[in-house]
Amino acid sequence: MDKDVKILVVDDEERIRRLLKMYLERENYIIDEAEDGDQALEKAIGEDYDLIVLDLMLPGKDGIEVCKRLREKKATPVIMLTAKGEEANRVQGFEVGADDYIVKPFSPREVVLRVKALLRRASTTSFLQTDTKAKNILVFPHLTIDHDAHRVIADGHEVSLTPKEYDLLYFLAKTPDKVFDREQLLKEVWHYEFFGDLRTVDTHVKRLREKLNKVSENAAKMIVTVWGVGYKFEVVNE
Repeated sequence: MDKDVKILVVDDEERIRRLLKMYLERENYIIDEAEDGDQALEKAIGEDYDLIVLDLMLPGKDGIEVCKRLREKKATPVIMLTAKGEEANRVQGFEVGADDYIVKPFSPREVVLRVKALLRRASTTSFLQTDTKAKNILVFPHLTIDHDAHRVIADGHEVSLTPKEYDLLYFLAKTPDKVFDREQLLKEVWHYEFFGDLRTVDTHVKRLREKLNKVSENAAKMIVTVWGVGYKFEVVNE
């Protein structure tokens, strides 16, 4: 699988691009590069990448703008590279649809591990490894989640979600009517200590609802806000 994986590395510093390219190519990934926001957006929209490593501070359009514009057209997984002290920008990155972030200076090995983890979550075959015959499908009125294929169908329409949006929806849908607070969702869905803002959960829920609502108002209603606590998945039978 990895031999066909194509990754776009975006950073205005050539040494960082060269370093990431060297480490990622050792994993047999195909690496493309961009050195500014305009070039990155053109490539990201014009070609199909499996993942994008995107620096926050770029000449021209910054990483926030690139990610925001990309999300209008594609759900390509994005790892944002940020410098220390850019906490507010990092939260903003999640709000426009980044799936993960890494703080500079970083270990190239950490980047490789994060890339592998995000590719696993985004892969349509990652859950077929143990039993290829098992069908892992959640079926509700107005909404079907095929976990083997990472496909979400709302009232007959396929919904394109980022890996993080999908993870959040699937996690909630696995246990209908159970209420999770934001801290639980950050721990369970993001899988590692997250030094961000609880608003990250809110913005992902908002984006998830908006995407579902475009094709099915009933499906969007299933993600319920429990005021003062958090969120739950509630089956709508209308």
